[in-house]
Amino acid sequence: MDILHKGWFTEFSPATGKMMHLDGHELSGAWTGQAFSLDIEKVLFHEKSKYQDVLVLKSKTFGNVLVLDGVIQTTDRDEFAYQEMLAHLPMFSHPNPKQVLIIGGGDGGILREVLKHSSVEHVVMCEIDQMVVDVAKEYLHGLSSCFNSPKLELHIGDGFEFLRQRKNQFDVIITDSSDPIGPAESLFGTAYYELVRDALHEDGVLCSQAESIWLHLPLIIKLVECVQKLFLSVAYASTSVPTYPSGCIGYLLAGKQKRDLRVPLRSLSFEQCKSMGLKFYNSQLHSAAFVLPNFAASVLPPTKM
Repeated sequence: MDILHKGWFTEFSPATGKMMHLDGHELSGAWTGQAFSLDIEKVLFHEKSKYQDVLVLKSKTFGNVLVLDGVIQTTDRDEFAYQEMLAHLPMFSHPNPKQVLIIGGGDGGILREVLKHSSVEHVVMCEIDQMVVDVAKEYLHGLSSCFNSPKLELHIGDGFEFLRQRKNQFDVIITDSSDPIGPAESLFGTAYYELVRDALHEDGVLCSQAESIWLHLPLIIKLVECVQKLFLSVAYASTSVPTYPSGCIGYLLAGKQKRDLRVPLRSLSFEQCKSMGLKFYNSQLHSAAFVLPNFAASVLPPTKM
């Protein structure tokens, strides 16, 4: 694998044969026709795990960078934008989250954010690739700082299979997955969300990474339609993350009880945000993230509440 060209790492869209899937249907390529580059100081780690190519780079402007199968997953500089929204949208949409399940999230960022909530008693993380956890501990110290928490139960294995054995156990389930290509395909679609619904308590809340409105609207439409058949409340949000394709990422928020998920159940003052160490999420942004541009809002199913 030729990693760098003249000191630059470039993320290309996965090969044309690798299409995004939902419930067995091909819906789109990843980000056909565009690429993204970072100026790199050196390669810190590069090995193939049982599941994927794992690469860690030291960049000149974004700190350390985790790359899986050629796709940037997180960087030191902008990781908080994604981690905070994916974690706190559902956590502030539940009245008293105590039991939390993270599917994926092997870099540790979602775990770090979830543990900022004093109500949390127990967090289960189900990550398929031990190597991701190991390299995060070695090279992504800001993300992986909470792996030694006594509240954490780390399970290395397939999230889909893990959920088959869990019924009515969790207040919040967060899916921090890569795109629905290859192994992560099982974490999208009806069968997966049925398992999530059944694993949640009666007032449970789900949040999943849900792609980009600039690149994946057909997939997002199908995803929202799928989840609306299974949950009483469903809303789609979008915010900026500079190093993700198109510079933004979506979040699918769903609840088993009927209510408006766009409004957080607990509001934070500016001082409370500071005390929690929040750099991105706040109560106003929680609601604002669900306000979509017309080209997306006009074709997506309306918020279910």
